[in-house]
Amino acid sequence: MQIIQTVVVKQVLTEKSKAKLFETYHARKLQLQKECDQLHFEMKRLENTKTFSPGSLKVQFEKEISLRREKVKLIDFQIEQLHILPIGSELKETEMQALVDIKVGDHWDAISGQPVIIIKDGIIEEIRR
Repeated sequence: MQIIQTVVVKQVLTEKSKAKLFETYHARKLQLQKECDQLHFEMKRLENTKTFSPGSLKVQFEKEISLRREKVKLIDFQIEQLHILPIGSELKETEMQALVDIKVGDHWDAISGQPVIIIKDGIIEEIRR
């Protein structure tokens, strides 16, 4: 018989993975800042057309800009934490579902524990049960 089990995938922080994470965070931050600039531009453009009510229009645009600024703050915090983390730290990357074969006579405690897959620079280094 097979059952579905959640498996945690963790990444070991190396110089290479740290640099890659930093680049990912930085690219996402730049994208959010571009979106904020574009929203400002669109808001000004639509205010000049006078086809929409300026009050509700401005509120909606400010809400969207505010959401993106909050995401930028979160990314700044993540970058700050990334600089603090020592090399060799394990970061939870994702959770996946896996099929596990079980049969009569298996130890339930060994099966029911959450397995963890450890990845280092994109290569599976260890599978913990």
